[in-house]
Amino acid sequence: MPTVRGPEAALRALRDAAPLTHCVTNAVVTGFTANALLALGASPAMVDIEGEAGIFADVADGVLINLGTPNPQQQASAREIVAATRRWVLDPVAVGMLPIRTALAAELVAARPAIIRGNASEIAAVAGTGAGGRGVDSIDDPDSVHAAAAALARRSGAVVAVSGATDLVTDGERVARVPGGDPLLTRVTGGGCSLGATMAAFLGVVEPFSAAVAASLVHKQAAEAAASVSSGPGSFAVAFLDALATLAPGDLDAARVATRAMAAEGVR
Repeated sequence: MPTVRGPEAALRALRDAAPLTHCVTNAVVTGFTANALLALGASPAMVDIEGEAGIFADVADGVLINLGTPNPQQQASAREIVAATRRWVLDPVAVGMLPIRTALAAELVAARPAIIRGNASEIAAVAGTGAGGRGVDSIDDPDSVHAAAAALARRSGAVVAVSGATDLVTDGERVARVPGGDPLLTRVTGGGCSLGATMAAFLGVVEPFSAAVAASLVHKQAAEAAASVSSGPGSFAVAFLDALATLAPGDLDAARVATRAMAAEGVR
């Protein structure tokens, strides 16, 4: 199992290793997700064929299972993957309001992912304390589901990463908050989905809590850099990929990540 590392060391390790990152993901975002991984320095592969997904997951360094378009083939692939590896991230897109993906998410949580990543409404739905958001859009914020995320982490054994204006990452014992980013990232198809893939890439070089925190910080800072040279969502999407590629380990502002024990916050 990769060891705990700070964001700077994690990004340096990722660039050195170019982890093979297997994505079973939303058909709407496949290209953007692959380009984000390439820009970051990882090696993407989109293997979602039943009979191949499990084989490939066994050799991949990290895997993303994204439920954005869970057709029967992707459902079967997800089941193969979770039987083959523990190095996987669950992104429960739009769970709560839609029955097929909600049931599949519950099944996959029971298979013990390394990381569960979603917006606040998705995490609340997976935790059993909410009914989901408005499609893929959250109607909650990370701090409002803090207790639910911590309980889900303890129950599932996964690190739970809640995306928002300030991302919240918890393993049930610790909580890290990662502020920053830019709203333009929410106006690009694949902004959140590519974050799940980035977490899967970091799983190849660090343990899950470190992977989730490093991925959140990388995306926050890349979004800020992209927004500073963009005039709208179109130019931002291109600039975001460029920012991922040019972001150096030494550029990461690890000081903005605040990590505390859950007990210090009175959350159970």
